[in-house]
Amino acid sequence: MNLPYNLINIFGPTASGKTSLSIELAKVLSQAGFNAEIINFDSLLFYKELNIGTAKPTDEEMNGVKHHFVGTQSISTPINSSDFVLKSKPLIEAMIKKNIIPILVGGSGFYLRALLKGMYSSEPTKHISKEAKEAYKAIINKNDVNNNEELLKFLKQNDPESLINIHQNDFYRLSRAVEYFIINQKKLSDQKKDLDKRNPYNFEENLNINSLPLNLYLLPEKSKHLEIILKRTEKMIDDGLISEVQGLLDGGFDKNLKPLNSIGYKETINFIDTKKESKKELIEEINISTRQLAKSQKTFFQKVTPKTVINPLEGLDKNIEKVFNLLSIT
Repeated sequence: MNLPYNLINIFGPTASGKTSLSIELAKVLSQAGFNAEIINFDSLLFYKELNIGTAKPTDEEMNGVKHHFVGTQSISTPINSSDFVLKSKPLIEAMIKKNIIPILVGGSGFYLRALLKGMYSSEPTKHISKEAKEAYKAIINKNDVNNNEELLKFLKQNDPESLINIHQNDFYRLSRAVEYFIINQKKLSDQKKDLDKRNPYNFEENLNINSLPLNLYLLPEKSKHLEIILKRTEKMIDDGLISEVQGLLDGGFDKNLKPLNSIGYKETINFIDTKKESKKELIEEINISTRQLAKSQKTFFQKVTPKTVINPLEGLDKNIEKVFNLLSIT
């Protein structure tokens, strides 16, 4: 039996149940006679040193389902969306040739868009002028990674549209937008508009696949979702997030590494540096940042078309049944 889709994307805001749905779906597909493997595109799950603060699934939670790009990279050598595309594109194409269904799962929409729509173009590094390099370096050196004030100020003046889709705490993407403008004297947001005008899934250019993917957008009810985010934040602290971060710092990892400037880790590093004692305050800081992230992720994913919206709070059994109906599996 051939399925109407040979690629499944599961995406949604943080703490929306993507991991549990993807693993259960892969399991029941296997029971129905189809091979399926999970490809992670959540940028923080790439890193083997980050566990508690990323809600990384354990081996027990993976339940024998093969995962790609989970805990395969060190935070000392961070990767970007271009690296992800180079690694994942041939893997997806090879899996489909072997009749294995790739299930792409994550919340880093920029990585998914880079894979399916292509990368933004920019001038090769060797052609960057000395003046541009110095201008970019001056902004980065002046910027405080705890608030990204200089990056935000620059983009408000030169590319305010980019700020609509980039979280104010996302140092990497903010700095990328600043760098792009300085090098090219063009707005990164204008390139995004050009890409959005194209066929959303132009596989002839980006992936050697002949069918559209099945896009599953997990969207919990807002009030319930906020409760889930708070409970997950509290659990991370109870499970030892502070100790995990302290261990990384004691192990010689630079606190300015890109992965350690992510939500949860950045706030915890500041908690340790300032010798604060109130875990309640730390929980509130992480909770607020996570809620802001979820809001920006929703804004991003709402623009993805076509897609099927799934309420994860309806339960795994009901949602698996819904997906099977979409896949025409009885």
